[in-house]
Amino acid sequence: MSQSRSTDASVEAAVADAHRGEWAYVLAATVRVTGDIDLAEECVQDAYAKALSTWPSQGVPDRPAAWLTTVARRRGIDVLRRRATHDRFLPQLAGAPVDSIAVEPDGLPEISDDRLRLIFTCCHPALAPEAQVALTLRLVCGLTTGEVARMFLVQESTMAARLTRAKKKIAAAHIPFRIPGLTELPERTGAVLDVVYLFFTTGHTAPAGGNLVRSDLVAQALTLARMLRTLLPDDSDVAGLLGLIVLAHARRTTRLAADGSLSLLSEQDRTRWDAEEISAGLALVREALQRRPPGRFALLAAIAAVHAEAPSWSATDWSELVGLYDLLVVIWPSPVVALNRAVAVGFAEGPEAGLKSLDDLADEPQLAAYSYLPSARADVLRRLGRTAEARTAYLDALNLTDNIVEQEFLQARLDGLDGAGGVGGVISPG
Repeated sequence: MSQSRSTDASVEAAVADAHRGEWAYVLAATVRVTGDIDLAEECVQDAYAKALSTWPSQGVPDRPAAWLTTVARRRGIDVLRRRATHDRFLPQLAGAPVDSIAVEPDGLPEISDDRLRLIFTCCHPALAPEAQVALTLRLVCGLTTGEVARMFLVQESTMAARLTRAKKKIAAAHIPFRIPGLTELPERTGAVLDVVYLFFTTGHTAPAGGNLVRSDLVAQALTLARMLRTLLPDDSDVAGLLGLIVLAHARRTTRLAADGSLSLLSEQDRTRWDAEEISAGLALVREALQRRPPGRFALLAAIAAVHAEAPSWSATDWSELVGLYDLLVVIWPSPVVALNRAVAVGFAEGPEAGLKSLDDLADEPQLAAYSYLPSARADVLRRLGRTAEARTAYLDALNLTDNIVEQEFLQARLDGLDGAGGVGGVISPG
Protein backbone atom coordinates (compact mmCIF):
# COMPACT_ATOMS: atom_id res chain seq x y z
CA MET A 1 0.00 0.00 0.00
CA SER A 2 1.17 3.50 -0.77
CA GLN A 3 0.14 4.71 2.68
CA SER A 4 -1.37 3.20 5.81
CA ARG A 5 -4.38 5.49 5.88
CA SER A 6 -5.87 7.85 3.33
CA THR A 7 -8.25 10.76 3.62
CA ASP A 8 -11.71 10.40 2.13
CA ALA A 9 -10.85 13.08 -0.43
CA SER A 10 -7.66 11.34 -1.54
CA VAL A 11 -9.48 8.01 -1.80
CA GLU A 12 -12.26 9.52 -3.87
CA ALA A 13 -9.65 11.07 -6.16
CA ALA A 14 -7.77 7.76 -6.44
CA VAL A 15 -10.97 5.84 -7.25
CA ALA A 16 -11.94 8.47 -9.83
CA ASP A 17 -8.48 8.21 -11.42
CA ALA A 18 -8.74 4.42 -11.47
CA HIS A 19 -12.14 4.64 -13.10
CA ARG A 20 -10.92 6.97 -15.83
CA GLY A 21 -7.70 5.13 -16.53
CA GLU A 22 -8.28 1.51 -15.55
CA TRP A 23 -11.96 0.71 -16.05
CA ALA A 24 -11.45 -1.04 -19.37
CA TYR A 25 -8.54 -3.14 -18.05
CA VAL A 26 -10.49 -4.25 -14.98
CA LEU A 27 -13.70 -5.03 -16.82
CA ALA A 28 -12.02 -6.91 -19.66
CA ALA A 29 -10.00 -9.04 -17.22
CA THR A 30 -13.17 -9.83 -15.29
CA VAL A 31 -15.13 -10.74 -18.43
CA ARG A 32 -12.36 -13.19 -19.24
CA VAL A 33 -13.10 -15.01 -15.97
CA THR A 34 -16.90 -14.78 -15.86
CA GLY A 35 -17.68 -15.14 -19.55
CA ASP A 36 -20.68 -12.90 -18.79
CA ILE A 37 -20.55 -9.16 -19.53
CA ASP A 38 -23.47 -8.27 -17.25
CA LEU A 39 -22.00 -10.18 -14.34
CA ALA A 40 -18.54 -8.75 -14.96
CA GLU A 41 -19.88 -5.19 -15.04
CA GLU A 42 -21.72 -5.75 -11.77
CA CYS A 43 -18.61 -7.23 -10.15
CA VAL A 44 -16.42 -4.35 -11.30
CA GLN A 45 -18.89 -1.80 -9.96
CA ASP A 46 -18.84 -3.68 -6.64
CA ALA A 47 -15.05 -3.58 -6.64
CA TYR A 48 -14.99 0.19 -7.09
CA ALA A 49 -17.58 0.56 -4.33
CA LYS A 50 -15.47 -1.65 -2.06
CA ALA A 51 -12.43 0.53 -2.79
CA LEU A 52 -14.31 3.56 -1.49
CA SER A 53 -15.02 1.79 1.79
CA THR A 54 -11.71 -0.10 2.16
CA TRP A 55 -8.99 2.25 1.00
CA PRO A 56 -9.58 4.94 3.66
CA SER A 57 -8.42 2.49 6.36
CA GLN A 58 -6.03 0.28 4.38
CA GLY A 59 -4.52 2.96 2.13
CA VAL A 60 -4.60 3.32 -1.63
CA PRO A 61 -2.83 0.31 -3.22
CA ASP A 62 0.35 0.87 -5.17
CA ARG A 63 -1.37 -0.85 -8.12
CA PRO A 64 -5.05 0.12 -7.94
CA ALA A 65 -5.98 -1.71 -11.16
CA ALA A 66 -4.55 -5.00 -9.88
CA TRP A 67 -6.42 -4.61 -6.58
CA LEU A 68 -9.70 -3.83 -8.35
CA THR A 69 -9.26 -6.69 -10.81
CA THR A 70 -8.58 -9.20 -8.03
CA VAL A 71 -11.65 -8.09 -6.07
CA ALA A 72 -13.89 -8.12 -9.15
CA ARG A 73 -12.73 -11.54 -10.35
CA ARG A 74 -13.10 -13.10 -6.91
CA ARG A 75 -16.60 -11.68 -6.71
CA GLY A 76 -17.37 -13.13 -10.16
CA ILE A 77 -16.13 -16.59 -9.22
CA ASP A 78 -18.17 -16.48 -5.99
CA VAL A 79 -21.31 -15.67 -7.96
CA LEU A 80 -20.62 -18.42 -10.48
CA ARG A 81 -20.15 -20.92 -7.66
CA ARG A 82 -23.66 -20.09 -6.46
CA ARG A 83 -25.17 -20.61 -9.87
CA ALA A 84 -26.08 -24.24 -10.19
CA THR A 85 -26.01 -24.08 -13.99
CA HIS A 86 -22.31 -23.24 -13.88
CA ASP A 87 -21.24 -26.00 -11.51
CA ARG A 88 -19.72 -28.11 -14.25
CA PHE A 89 -17.38 -25.28 -15.23
CA LEU A 90 -16.07 -24.51 -11.78
CA PRO A 91 -13.14 -26.94 -11.50
CA GLN A 92 -11.41 -25.57 -14.60
CA LEU A 93 -12.51 -21.98 -13.88
CA ALA A 94 -11.26 -21.87 -10.32
CA GLY A 95 -8.09 -23.82 -10.96
CA ALA A 96 -6.88 -22.60 -14.35
CA PRO A 97 -4.64 -19.59 -14.80
CA VAL A 98 -6.72 -16.62 -15.97
CA ASP A 99 -4.73 -16.23 -19.18
CA SER A 100 -5.61 -19.76 -20.30
CA ILE A 101 -9.37 -19.21 -20.44
CA ALA A 102 -9.39 -17.29 -23.74
CA VAL A 103 -7.29 -18.83 -26.52
CA GLU A 104 -6.13 -16.87 -29.54
CA PRO A 105 -6.95 -18.32 -32.98
CA ASP A 106 -4.12 -20.03 -34.79
CA GLY A 107 -1.95 -17.91 -37.03
CA LEU A 108 -2.32 -14.61 -35.17
CA PRO A 109 0.18 -12.83 -32.93
CA GLU A 110 -0.58 -13.23 -29.24
CA ILE A 111 -2.27 -10.14 -27.79
CA SER A 112 -2.12 -10.10 -24.00
CA ASP A 113 -4.33 -7.02 -23.50
CA ASP A 114 -7.92 -8.06 -22.83
CA ARG A 115 -9.32 -4.69 -23.94
CA LEU A 116 -8.95 -5.62 -27.60
CA ARG A 117 -10.84 -8.86 -27.00
CA LEU A 118 -13.60 -6.89 -25.28
CA ILE A 119 -13.84 -4.49 -28.22
CA PHE A 120 -14.08 -7.36 -30.73
CA THR A 121 -16.83 -8.86 -28.56
CA CYS A 122 -18.74 -5.55 -28.51
CA CYS A 123 -18.25 -5.18 -32.27
CA HIS A 124 -19.60 -8.58 -33.24
CA PRO A 125 -21.62 -8.42 -36.52
CA ALA A 126 -24.62 -9.91 -34.72
CA LEU A 127 -25.08 -6.46 -33.16
CA ALA A 128 -26.31 -3.40 -35.03
CA PRO A 129 -23.57 -0.82 -35.72
CA GLU A 130 -25.06 1.73 -33.30
CA ALA A 131 -25.29 -0.92 -30.59
CA GLN A 132 -21.63 -1.85 -31.19
CA VAL A 133 -20.49 1.73 -30.67
CA ALA A 134 -22.78 2.39 -27.69
CA LEU A 135 -21.76 -0.82 -25.94
CA THR A 136 -18.07 -0.09 -26.48
CA LEU A 137 -18.45 3.43 -25.10
CA ARG A 138 -20.21 2.04 -22.04
CA LEU A 139 -18.02 -0.97 -21.36
CA VAL A 140 -14.59 -0.03 -22.65
CA CYS A 141 -14.58 3.75 -22.28
CA GLY A 142 -16.43 3.51 -18.97
CA LEU A 143 -18.87 6.27 -19.91
CA THR A 144 -22.13 6.31 -17.98
CA THR A 145 -25.35 5.34 -19.71
CA GLY A 146 -26.41 8.99 -19.50
CA GLU A 147 -23.21 10.15 -21.21
CA VAL A 148 -23.65 7.62 -24.00
CA ALA A 149 -27.29 8.67 -24.39
CA ARG A 150 -26.27 12.32 -24.81
CA MET A 151 -23.77 11.38 -27.52
CA PHE A 152 -26.55 9.58 -29.42
CA LEU A 153 -29.08 12.35 -28.66
CA VAL A 154 -31.58 9.94 -27.04
CA GLN A 155 -33.15 9.61 -23.60
CA GLU A 156 -31.13 7.76 -20.93
CA SER A 157 -33.91 5.18 -20.53
CA THR A 158 -33.82 4.50 -24.28
CA MET A 159 -30.07 3.98 -24.22
CA ALA A 160 -30.28 1.76 -21.13
CA ALA A 161 -32.74 -0.48 -22.96
CA ARG A 162 -30.48 -0.63 -26.04
CA LEU A 163 -27.47 -1.58 -23.97
CA THR A 164 -29.43 -4.26 -22.14
CA ARG A 165 -30.64 -5.75 -25.42
CA ALA A 166 -27.12 -5.74 -26.83
CA LYS A 167 -25.68 -7.55 -23.81
CA LYS A 168 -28.50 -10.07 -23.88
CA LYS A 169 -27.83 -10.72 -27.54
CA ILE A 170 -24.15 -11.38 -26.81
CA ALA A 171 -25.16 -13.90 -24.15
CA ALA A 172 -27.88 -15.56 -26.24
CA ALA A 173 -25.65 -15.86 -29.30
CA HIS A 174 -22.76 -17.22 -27.19
CA ILE A 175 -20.42 -14.64 -28.73
CA PRO A 176 -16.92 -15.65 -27.61
CA PHE A 177 -14.58 -13.34 -25.73
CA ARG A 178 -11.70 -13.54 -28.18
CA ILE A 179 -10.06 -11.97 -31.18
CA PRO A 180 -11.61 -13.58 -34.29
CA GLY A 181 -9.67 -15.96 -36.50
CA LEU A 182 -7.94 -15.05 -39.75
CA THR A 183 -11.01 -15.82 -41.88
CA GLU A 184 -13.31 -13.64 -39.74
CA LEU A 185 -10.87 -10.84 -39.01
CA PRO A 186 -11.27 -8.73 -42.19
CA GLU A 187 -15.04 -8.34 -41.82
CA ARG A 188 -14.71 -7.48 -38.14
CA THR A 189 -11.84 -5.02 -38.30
CA GLY A 190 -13.82 -2.13 -39.77
CA ALA A 191 -16.13 -1.86 -36.78
CA VAL A 192 -13.19 -2.07 -34.37
CA LEU A 193 -11.37 0.71 -36.23
CA ASP A 194 -14.53 2.82 -35.96
CA VAL A 195 -14.70 2.50 -32.19
CA VAL A 196 -10.97 3.08 -31.71
CA TYR A 197 -11.34 6.23 -33.81
CA LEU A 198 -14.27 7.24 -31.61
CA PHE A 199 -12.08 6.67 -28.52
CA PHE A 200 -9.54 9.01 -30.05
CA THR A 201 -11.95 11.77 -31.07
CA THR A 202 -13.81 11.64 -27.75
CA GLY A 203 -10.54 11.91 -25.86
CA HIS A 204 -8.87 14.42 -28.20
CA THR A 205 -11.61 16.97 -27.52
CA ALA A 206 -13.76 15.91 -24.59
CA PRO A 207 -17.46 16.59 -25.27
CA ALA A 208 -18.02 17.90 -21.75
CA GLY A 209 -16.28 18.80 -18.52
CA GLY A 210 -13.45 21.02 -17.38
CA ASN A 211 -10.65 19.46 -19.46
CA LEU A 212 -10.09 19.95 -23.17
CA VAL A 213 -8.60 16.46 -23.45
CA ARG A 214 -9.41 13.11 -21.87
CA SER A 215 -5.86 11.79 -21.89
CA ASP A 216 -6.97 8.36 -20.71
CA LEU A 217 -9.08 7.80 -23.83
CA VAL A 218 -6.36 9.13 -26.14
CA ALA A 219 -3.84 6.80 -24.50
CA GLN A 220 -6.22 3.85 -24.88
CA ALA A 221 -6.82 4.69 -28.54
CA LEU A 222 -3.09 4.88 -29.20
CA THR A 223 -2.43 1.57 -27.42
CA LEU A 224 -5.31 -0.21 -29.18
CA ALA A 225 -4.27 1.12 -32.59
CA ARG A 226 -0.75 -0.17 -31.97
CA MET A 227 -2.14 -3.56 -30.97
CA LEU A 228 -4.18 -3.66 -34.18
CA ARG A 229 -1.01 -2.79 -36.08
CA THR A 230 0.69 -5.81 -34.49
CA LEU A 231 -2.31 -7.97 -35.36
CA LEU A 232 -2.67 -6.65 -38.93
CA PRO A 233 0.70 -5.22 -40.02
CA ASP A 234 -0.28 -5.05 -43.72
CA ASP A 235 -3.70 -3.40 -43.29
CA SER A 236 -3.65 0.12 -44.77
CA ASP A 237 -6.69 1.24 -42.74
CA VAL A 238 -4.92 0.25 -39.52
CA ALA A 239 -1.80 2.11 -40.67
CA GLY A 240 -3.90 5.16 -41.50
CA LEU A 241 -5.68 5.23 -38.15
CA LEU A 242 -2.46 4.78 -36.21
CA GLY A 243 -0.81 7.49 -38.31
CA LEU A 244 -3.69 9.88 -37.60
CA ILE A 245 -3.53 9.30 -33.85
CA VAL A 246 0.25 9.58 -33.71
CA LEU A 247 0.26 12.86 -35.65
CA ALA A 248 -2.39 14.35 -33.36
CA HIS A 249 -0.54 13.08 -30.30
CA ALA A 250 2.62 14.84 -31.54
CA ARG A 251 1.12 18.25 -30.80
CA ARG A 252 -0.55 17.40 -27.51
CA THR A 253 1.61 19.75 -25.40
CA THR A 254 0.69 22.83 -27.46
CA ARG A 255 -3.10 22.59 -27.48
CA LEU A 256 -3.37 24.58 -24.26
CA ALA A 257 -1.67 27.89 -23.51
CA ALA A 258 0.30 28.42 -20.30
CA ASP A 259 -2.81 29.79 -18.59
CA GLY A 260 -4.85 26.70 -19.50
CA SER A 261 -6.83 28.39 -22.27
CA LEU A 262 -7.41 26.83 -25.67
CA SER A 263 -4.59 27.32 -28.19
CA LEU A 264 -5.78 27.01 -31.78
CA LEU A 265 -3.69 25.34 -34.48
CA SER A 266 -2.98 28.81 -35.88
CA GLU A 267 -1.46 29.86 -32.54
CA GLN A 268 0.56 26.79 -31.58
CA ASP A 269 4.35 26.81 -31.28
CA ARG A 270 5.26 24.19 -33.87
CA THR A 271 8.81 23.89 -32.60
CA ARG A 272 7.31 22.13 -29.56
CA TRP A 273 5.63 19.46 -31.63
CA ASP A 274 7.18 16.01 -31.20
CA ALA A 275 9.39 15.62 -34.29
CA GLU A 276 9.93 11.89 -33.73
CA GLU A 277 6.21 11.19 -33.57
CA ILE A 278 5.60 13.34 -36.65
CA SER A 279 8.22 11.35 -38.57
CA ALA A 280 6.64 8.06 -37.48
CA GLY A 281 3.17 9.32 -38.32
CA LEU A 282 4.18 10.52 -41.77
CA ALA A 283 5.72 7.13 -42.56
CA LEU A 284 2.42 5.46 -41.63
CA VAL A 285 0.49 7.91 -43.80
CA ARG A 286 2.69 7.18 -46.82
CA GLU A 287 2.13 3.47 -46.29
CA ALA A 288 -1.64 3.90 -45.93
CA LEU A 289 -1.88 5.99 -49.11
CA GLN A 290 -0.30 3.23 -51.20
CA ARG A 291 -3.69 1.52 -51.38
CA ARG A 292 -5.78 2.63 -54.34
CA PRO A 293 -8.20 4.14 -53.80
CA PRO A 294 -7.09 5.29 -50.34
CA GLY A 295 -9.39 4.51 -47.45
CA ARG A 296 -11.10 6.82 -45.00
CA PHE A 297 -8.43 6.64 -42.32
CA ALA A 298 -5.65 7.14 -44.85
CA LEU A 299 -7.29 10.37 -46.03
CA LEU A 300 -7.91 11.58 -42.47
CA ALA A 301 -4.27 10.88 -41.69
CA ALA A 302 -3.17 12.66 -44.88
CA ILE A 303 -5.11 15.74 -43.74
CA ALA A 304 -3.32 15.61 -40.40
CA ALA A 305 -0.03 15.20 -42.28
CA VAL A 306 -0.57 18.42 -44.27
CA HIS A 307 -0.86 20.32 -40.99
CA ALA A 308 2.08 18.47 -39.45
CA GLU A 309 4.38 19.26 -42.39
CA ALA A 310 3.45 22.95 -42.66
CA PRO A 311 6.22 25.06 -41.05
CA SER A 312 3.64 27.69 -40.07
CA TRP A 313 -0.09 28.35 -40.18
CA SER A 314 0.33 30.77 -43.09
CA ALA A 315 2.27 28.14 -45.04
CA THR A 316 -0.52 25.55 -44.77
CA ASP A 317 -1.54 24.18 -48.17
CA TRP A 318 -5.27 24.79 -47.90
CA SER A 319 -5.91 23.89 -51.53
CA GLU A 320 -4.46 20.44 -50.92
CA LEU A 321 -6.65 20.10 -47.83
CA VAL A 322 -9.77 20.97 -49.84
CA GLY A 323 -8.76 18.33 -52.39
CA LEU A 324 -8.32 15.71 -49.67
CA TYR A 325 -11.72 16.59 -48.18
CA ASP A 326 -13.25 16.29 -51.67
CA LEU A 327 -11.95 12.71 -51.83
CA LEU A 328 -13.00 11.96 -48.26
CA VAL A 329 -16.56 13.19 -48.63
CA VAL A 330 -17.06 10.76 -51.54
CA ILE A 331 -16.13 7.65 -49.54
CA TRP A 332 -17.42 8.98 -46.20
CA PRO A 333 -20.36 11.33 -46.89
CA SER A 334 -20.47 12.70 -43.36
CA PRO A 335 -21.87 16.15 -42.47
CA VAL A 336 -18.84 16.65 -40.20
CA VAL A 337 -16.49 16.02 -43.14
CA ALA A 338 -18.49 18.54 -45.17
CA LEU A 339 -18.15 21.04 -42.32
CA ASN A 340 -14.39 20.59 -42.13
CA ARG A 341 -14.19 20.97 -45.91
CA ALA A 342 -16.11 24.24 -45.69
CA VAL A 343 -13.63 25.54 -43.12
CA ALA A 344 -10.74 24.63 -45.43
CA VAL A 345 -12.50 26.39 -48.32
CA GLY A 346 -12.68 29.52 -46.17
CA PHE A 347 -8.89 29.59 -45.87
CA ALA A 348 -8.14 28.42 -49.42
CA GLU A 349 -10.57 30.68 -51.29
CA GLY A 350 -11.41 33.39 -48.78
CA PRO A 351 -14.02 33.93 -46.05
CA GLU A 352 -16.89 34.69 -48.46
CA ALA A 353 -16.46 31.31 -50.14
CA GLY A 354 -16.12 29.65 -46.74
CA LEU A 355 -19.32 31.28 -45.48
CA LYS A 356 -21.24 30.08 -48.53
CA SER A 357 -20.00 26.52 -47.97
CA LEU A 358 -20.98 26.70 -44.30
CA ASP A 359 -24.41 28.13 -45.05
CA ASP A 360 -25.03 25.26 -47.48
CA LEU A 361 -24.96 23.03 -44.38
CA ALA A 362 -27.44 25.11 -42.37
CA ASP A 363 -30.34 22.69 -42.91
CA GLU A 364 -28.29 19.54 -42.23
CA PRO A 365 -30.21 17.88 -39.34
CA GLN A 366 -27.16 16.05 -37.96
CA LEU A 367 -25.42 19.40 -37.44
CA ALA A 368 -28.37 21.11 -35.75
CA ALA A 369 -26.92 20.54 -32.28
CA TYR A 370 -23.25 20.49 -33.35
CA SER A 371 -21.40 23.44 -31.83
CA TYR A 372 -18.62 23.51 -34.40
CA LEU A 373 -20.96 24.72 -37.17
CA PRO A 374 -21.96 28.01 -35.46
CA SER A 375 -18.41 28.32 -34.12
CA ALA A 376 -16.99 28.09 -37.66
CA ARG A 377 -19.59 30.56 -38.97
CA ALA A 378 -18.77 32.96 -36.13
CA ASP A 379 -15.09 32.93 -37.03
CA VAL A 380 -15.76 33.60 -40.72
CA LEU A 381 -18.23 36.39 -39.91
CA ARG A 382 -15.69 37.89 -37.51
CA ARG A 383 -13.05 37.90 -40.23
CA LEU A 384 -15.53 39.61 -42.58
CA GLY A 385 -16.25 42.30 -40.00
CA ARG A 386 -19.93 41.30 -39.71
CA THR A 387 -19.85 41.73 -35.97
CA ALA A 388 -23.55 41.50 -35.12
CA GLU A 389 -23.97 38.23 -37.01
CA ALA A 390 -20.75 36.88 -35.51
CA ARG A 391 -22.04 37.67 -32.03
CA THR A 392 -25.22 35.67 -32.67
CA ALA A 393 -23.21 32.73 -34.02
CA TYR A 394 -20.85 32.74 -31.02
CA LEU A 395 -23.84 32.72 -28.67
CA ASP A 396 -25.32 29.77 -30.59
CA ALA A 397 -22.02 27.90 -30.29
CA LEU A 398 -21.80 28.66 -26.58
CA ASN A 399 -25.27 27.24 -26.01
CA LEU A 400 -24.28 24.00 -27.73
CA THR A 401 -20.90 23.51 -26.03
CA ASP A 402 -20.50 21.53 -22.80
CA ASN A 403 -16.69 21.64 -22.66
CA ILE A 404 -15.65 24.40 -20.27
CA VAL A 405 -12.34 25.14 -22.01
CA GLU A 406 -14.18 25.64 -25.30
CA GLN A 407 -16.83 27.75 -23.56
CA GLU A 408 -14.14 30.05 -22.19
CA PHE A 409 -12.55 30.36 -25.63
CA LEU A 410 -15.87 31.22 -27.28
CA GLN A 411 -16.70 33.73 -24.56
CA ALA A 412 -13.30 35.41 -25.02
CA ARG A 413 -13.91 35.64 -28.77
CA LEU A 414 -17.36 37.05 -28.09
CA ASP A 415 -15.95 39.63 -25.69
CA GLY A 416 -13.28 40.62 -28.20
CA LEU A 417 -15.55 41.19 -31.19
CA ASP A 418 -14.97 44.93 -31.18
CA GLY A 419 -11.44 44.23 -32.39
CA ALA A 420 -12.54 41.69 -35.01
CA GLY A 421 -10.15 40.77 -37.80
CA GLY A 422 -6.98 38.75 -38.24
CA VAL A 423 -6.30 35.46 -39.92
CA GLY A 424 -8.72 33.55 -37.74
CA GLY A 425 -8.78 29.98 -36.68
CA VAL A 426 -11.60 27.76 -35.49
CA ILE A 427 -12.16 25.17 -32.81
CA SER A 428 -11.94 21.80 -34.46
CA PRO A 429 -13.21 18.41 -33.31
CA GLY A 430 -10.12 16.73 -34.79
